[in-house]
Amino acid sequence: MINLSSFIAFHARRTPDRCALKYRGEDISYAEFDARIRQVGGWLAARGIKPGEVVAALMKNSTAFLELVFATSHIGAVFLPINYRLSADEVGYIVDHSQASLLLVDHELDERLTGVTAPHRLVLGPESDAALLRWGTEPRPWDAADENATATINYTSGTTARPKGVELTHRNVWLNATTLALHLGVSERDVYLHVVPMFHANGWGLPFGLAALGVPQVVMRKVDGGEILERVERHGVTLLGGAPAVVDMVLAAAAGRSRPRPGAGTVRVACGGAPPPTRTIAALEDELSWEFIQIYGLTETSPVLVTNRARGEDVAAGNAERTRRLTRAGAPVLGVRLATAPDGEVLARSNHVLKAYWRDPQATDAALAGGWFHTGDRGRVDDGFLTVTGRSKDMIITGGENVASIEVEDRLLSHPAVAEAAVIGVPHEKWGETVKAIVVRKTGGAVTEPELIAFARSGLAHFKSPTSVDFVSALPRTVTGKVQKFRLRERHAA
Repeated sequence: MINLSSFIAFHARRTPDRCALKYRGEDISYAEFDARIRQVGGWLAARGIKPGEVVAALMKNSTAFLELVFATSHIGAVFLPINYRLSADEVGYIVDHSQASLLLVDHELDERLTGVTAPHRLVLGPESDAALLRWGTEPRPWDAADENATATINYTSGTTARPKGVELTHRNVWLNATTLALHLGVSERDVYLHVVPMFHANGWGLPFGLAALGVPQVVMRKVDGGEILERVERHGVTLLGGAPAVVDMVLAAAAGRSRPRPGAGTVRVACGGAPPPTRTIAALEDELSWEFIQIYGLTETSPVLVTNRARGEDVAAGNAERTRRLTRAGAPVLGVRLATAPDGEVLARSNHVLKAYWRDPQATDAALAGGWFHTGDRGRVDDGFLTVTGRSKDMIITGGENVASIEVEDRLLSHPAVAEAAVIGVPHEKWGETVKAIVVRKTGGAVTEPELIAFARSGLAHFKSPTSVDFVSALPRTVTGKVQKFRLRERHAA
């Protein structure tokens, strides 16, 4: 039976003394990790959490996060990781919409989220962590274990003002994890560094595939280029993931080091979110001798759809051509089929496409119309490789985070001095894209750029808020009144 908790149980039996997790100076073996999962599962069951109930967690990367995701699956509950960068209002909406029975909050995040509640709420810190692990009762087995039951819900920004909850089954996540591990060439000799926030599509599913192969996982709580290099050196890290901004952080930190580059020739970097420029790929490989691997997917696809790792043919084509080819999204992974609609939208079929959008049958039917998942991205497939040429017109990706432009526009339009607002993504050297607002003031309305940015930040996560505002007398519109955002993008493309 496919079940997420089986990944840990497998290696707890096979190699109980092997290191599973490294975090803040502590090494946790697979046997210890398995015991912790059962203890936390027992605690959840004792709190009245039953199969199918939602457990929400607002946490930074930690061992407690991984214990919870495996413990919920062990008792048949549904795990909901929430982006800790969101505002209190945004988190509150997700907790309410998901109907979460229990909300677990990282102690570092509690102060700004005091108004966000659930039927049960617990702040996780040193004392509460210890209480969870002191629980000695073995949870009752999940008698109705079903691989098609919902394992996780991950809320993702869409083209509507409110995020949608992506339901992924045990089968979805299990197959994504094993498929991605296969294509990244993961083996028990690897050491993985958690740079990707674990709330992002369940850490891209890698925690599960890595556990299945007995890979030690080094947990990093905060992303920092210098700290990444230190951990690569200290722990012998061979694999990590991250958005292009993470690669830039590592390169910047490496430029200031006098010591030899750590991990030369041994580290593989899986990069997702958006393809970086060719110069970034070349710098990673030339300056650090690390291998670059491009991946593409969405939360709705668990997330991997394609990977792009240099082949022998690419190497033979020369460095410049090999680097250029690596900017393509990649070729479909095992079990994935791609097609393009007449308008160029990328369509996908696989064993790890979402079950549904939580409590949103209309959005589910639209996304799965015709038996294909509609990604909202535009692209083409040449020689079996997907190149993404554009994304859903109302979606911005900044630093690997999705931002729905309509959500930002709604916030701006709530300001008393704003008559009209259009939000687009514009190029940014560090983040790939950043949010830009084009605003029409009301007659007699007075608001400055810094004031409007501050207003947006007071109601939205900072990464969603505009970093610049242009004030105009009118927005370009079609004869039917629709804002012509393509004209705004053309105007601000530089």
